[in-house]
Amino acid sequence: MLHTNTSTFHPDTFFLVGIPGLEDVHVWISLPFCFTYLMALLGNATVLLIIWSDHTLRDPMFYFLVILSAIDLALSTSAVPRMLGIFWFDAHEISFSACVAQMFLIHTFTGMESAVLLAMAFDRYVAICAPLHYTTILTPRVLAGIGIGIIMRPILLMFPILYLTHHLPFCGARIIAHSYCEHMGIVKLACASIRINAIYGLFVASFLILDVALVGISYAYILHAVFRLPSRDARHKALNTCGSHVGVMCVFYTPSLFSFLTHRFGQKIPPYIHILVANLYVVIPPALNPIIYGVKTKQIRAHVSHAFSSKQGCFLSS
Repeated sequence: MLHTNTSTFHPDTFFLVGIPGLEDVHVWISLPFCFTYLMALLGNATVLLIIWSDHTLRDPMFYFLVILSAIDLALSTSAVPRMLGIFWFDAHEISFSACVAQMFLIHTFTGMESAVLLAMAFDRYVAICAPLHYTTILTPRVLAGIGIGIIMRPILLMFPILYLTHHLPFCGARIIAHSYCEHMGIVKLACASIRINAIYGLFVASFLILDVALVGISYAYILHAVFRLPSRDARHKALNTCGSHVGVMCVFYTPSLFSFLTHRFGQKIPPYIHILVANLYVVIPPALNPIIYGVKTKQIRAHVSHAFSSKQGCFLSS
């Protein structure tokens, strides 16, 4: 018979394994993760600094880019330092409260990232398919509403998961076969039914799938409009930009959906493959987004080039 006073059965700590089956090579695995994390920090901080300092960069595209860079910094920082602590210092122990907080942050920022990618796809759709109505559609009021939706939707969706997880009893097992805390990894250790958690998790994931579908529809319309452009150079430029955007979206959505589905239907997939792929969407997209959305944007690229040329000139003159 299960006890109802669940607070009594919250373990003091959980034990994060890291990458199951690859414990002997954790140090080597940590090197690309550390390098990619530093790239994410530098790239997103640079994008934020450039847009903040240049008051001419106030188009909707830069508004969404600021939100994306801030989310990327938060998402990667919520997961990677803890991962590196496991890989370098065998810091496997994490308190129950810290673990649940990390779960909430990672899933919330993942939802925000998905929402802002959808918003940026919509921005590109309006810019290419309805350029004459761009400023009348994406007004400051509309942009404010989209920004609030990007932030609030994941937070509101995650609060029930936070409540449900915190009220589960954990009677014994405390080993999480992962390098960070996430929903199914925690609740599978509970000694009570997790049916409600699983059903609600599917409900939350349906929003991610909906975002993927809407992004796909947006880019289908964009490609249809691009192929109707009379200029070959214009078509090539638009396809190059859209191709880069679609690529980085695939890098984000594919590992996140793979991780979600593997928890429920991928029992035959080796755990180390599951965890390695799950780690990708908190590391790779935050490092790639400043390159794809930032450096490939003409105004930001001009700022970066000017900064490098100025430093080179100072170095040569000295």
